[in-house]
Amino acid sequence: MKKLKLKSILSITLTTLLSFSLVACGKSTEKNSSALDKIKQNKKIVLGTCADYPPYEFHKEVNGKDTIVGLDIEIAKSVAKDLGVELEIKDMKFDGLLPALSSGNIDFIVASMTPTAERAKSVDFSKIYYKASQAIIVKAENSDKFTSLESLEGLRIGAQKGTLQEEIAKTQIPNSKVKSLPKVTDLILALNTDKVDAVVMEEPVAKAYAAHDKSIGLTNIKVVDEEGGSAIAVKKGSADFVKALNETIDKLQKENKIDEFVIKANELQD
Repeated sequence: MKKLKLKSILSITLTTLLSFSLVACGKSTEKNSSALDKIKQNKKIVLGTCADYPPYEFHKEVNGKDTIVGLDIEIAKSVAKDLGVELEIKDMKFDGLLPALSSGNIDFIVASMTPTAERAKSVDFSKIYYKASQAIIVKAENSDKFTSLESLEGLRIGAQKGTLQEEIAKTQIPNSKVKSLPKVTDLILALNTDKVDAVVMEEPVAKAYAAHDKSIGLTNIKVVDEEGGSAIAVKKGSADFVKALNETIDKLQKENKIDEFVIKANELQD
């Protein structure tokens, strides 16, 4: 009887240990599952962007429905297609994108984001998919008045919060009084209501707003941009995800699709 009892106790103990082992193994597998694996398992990828930045991302009425369109959206669609998953778009303030990525509210950022060394400390970046020059806009009547960064000395300069343009305004314009706002539409309003004297933004965006608002003028000021270019951001430690993104970018560039996306985005603004 004692031997049978002992065997029974040993059997229960072994079964319990095996169960704990399987649970631990399951947790370990779940923990080691990469961001890309989870996206494929969920069959959905969540994009974070700031849709007030034409031609990259902006709102447009398509077939009677408010739709987010633009260069970055087409790139995001291509990523989703290559991964075989559904694309969900979340529109938010630019300075909220990185926190949203870190917290897991979004899976990747495609928002004309420059892969600066500071940002690269907290996220991984794909290769550059598009590079544009920087520009400065002012009120149309002042477009010939300002000819250099020095001519803007001491003035109120607008820039989107958390962007490369904000850094340019702070470091390249002498004694500038920088006003950082979350959205480009806020900056345009600030310029039109004389809250700022000039705004720094990417050239395609500046041209887009100037073309649709005759009160805005594009200056001929040359802005030094050694870090420029747009890349896709994902969570830190996502090497397999970055590899997949780069494969999509390589394919799009080889097929000249990105140039097509830029042309299409500009046409949509009309």
